Amino acid sequence: MDQSPRYAIYFVPPAQSKLYGFGSSILGYDCYTGETADFPDASVGTVNWSELTEEPRRYGFHATLKAPFHLLPSRSEQQLIKALNDFARLGHAVRSFVPAVRLLSGFFAVVPRDAEPALEALAASCTTIFDAYRAPITPQERARRIALKLNEEQIRNLDRWGYPYVLSQYQFHMTLTGKVPASRRKSILAILLKAFRQGGMETAVAIDRVALVKQEAPEASFRVISNVALGGGA
Repeated sequence: MDQSPRYAIYFVPPAQSKLYGFGSSILGYDCYTGETADFPDASVGTVNWSELTEEPRRYGFHATLKAPFHLLPSRSEQQLIKALNDFARLGHAVRSFVPAVRLLSGFFAVVPRDAEPALEALAASCTTIFDAYRAPITPQERARRIALKLNEEQIRNLDRWGYPYVLSQYQFHMTLTGKVPASRRKSILAILLKAFRQGGMETAVAIDRVALVKQEAPEASFRVISNVALGGGA
């Protein structure tokens, strides 16, 4: 099971958007093409972006809607793609958010400037509906997660949904870095904000698509294999 592909449901900004260009360059990876992306120019600061983003890079620039999972043996990738298309046609309202760069639990991410309950509701729908395709987590994975000192609700989420940070524990975010030492956070934030402002980021980001991403093997990076418009368009 651990060697089989993993899948996840993401929101990934359009490949041509300024926000995606910003996020993918910070991470050094383009999950649409599967290719590396150029890190920010050295002139924005003396930062080893490759080291700083090593942990989140393989996931690509995204917001998680259904956390990575292995497929049940009785399910196929084509069934999952069809389910995503069916889900997109359910009439989910297109929402948008104003992006901002903030510190979350020691790492930096793009988050909505203001609370957006509709985004949390979309993630809750993805978490519950696509759970019919998820194989149970292994005892080893459960033990690894438990070792992160989860609270009781997160442990219940882990056992029921295969991931601790869902439903009331969920926060919509698009990761930019791994953990940043406290002594470096101020300087890293200044660099990120400078690049964010210079990039002329969109003032509002529409959550109008859902993407199915795939990780072929444990050491591989996730890549978009289907990207469907909410409302059923191509």
